[in-house]
Amino acid sequence: MLEHLNPQPENPARAVILGAAGFVGRTARAAFEAEGTSVLALGRAEIDLLADGAADVLAGQLQATDCFVVISAEAPCKDAAMLERNIRMMRAVTDALAEAQPAHLIYVSSDAVYADSMEPLSETSCAEPGSLHGVMHLARELMLKDAMKGPLATLRPTLIYGAADPHNGYGPNRFRRLAADGQTIVLFGEGEERRDHIDVRDVAELIRLIAGHRSTGVLNAATGTVTSFREIAEMVVGLSANTVAVEGSPRQGAMPHGGYRPFDPAATAAAFPGFRYTPLAEGLARAETDMKESA
Repeated sequence: MLEHLNPQPENPARAVILGAAGFVGRTARAAFEAEGTSVLALGRAEIDLLADGAADVLAGQLQATDCFVVISAEAPCKDAAMLERNIRMMRAVTDALAEAQPAHLIYVSSDAVYADSMEPLSETSCAEPGSLHGVMHLARELMLKDAMKGPLATLRPTLIYGAADPHNGYGPNRFRRLAADGQTIVLFGEGEERRDHIDVRDVAELIRLIAGHRSTGVLNAATGTVTSFREIAEMVVGLSANTVAVEGSPRQGAMPHGGYRPFDPAATAAAFPGFRYTPLAEGLARAETDMKESA
């Protein structure tokens, strides 16, 4: 749950986005700039968090009036080596915070911090990750909580999709690429598992709203609607100009999360009554249009 320190939203003096070259970071930058907020965009080209002296370089960029948005990560975290690098990256951030404290910090984490549940997950659900990716984000959340002396907000998005996603993860992003190439979409099993997916622009808008309200606490970024991967594939095919088949395949291993991972979006509605999550069909159509326009 979030607490707003600014009952009425105010644009931050400046938004410093660490991880601004990434998928979410680029979209968040666009959201801040659209409202007229000055942005300092920091990607790996500006600061390599694994390099010697990274903490000092970052501390030199931070000002006491900044809203500091931390998105940078090697994700998804798949093995122990990636876990170690992600912790080292966050150590550079926390060492920088020991030298320079911003006015507000927003960390973009992940819903992977939660234990599996057949009941809708909320911000008070048990944070007991069952994957290295979740372990990584939960450890980084705790590191920031210890290092940040002022207001800290943690945003935990579920599966993110959008036209510019560089990853080719199973789901909307891979399905769109396959359909664009006229290739068959092959599902795991029959694609029966149901998951929640969120448009990247909704994630960016929540970051902007949290910054404007100088909010503290935890908020999940999830629509509250679960959809099977087969249904998603069929939506993608319906948007494509190509004739694309959707086929099942023998499943290797158990379905992730027991095939069902629902969320309760009530905290988002309470925090931001005017905000509306983009329905999946609408978001997929927008991603298809964006992809065609950028081609």
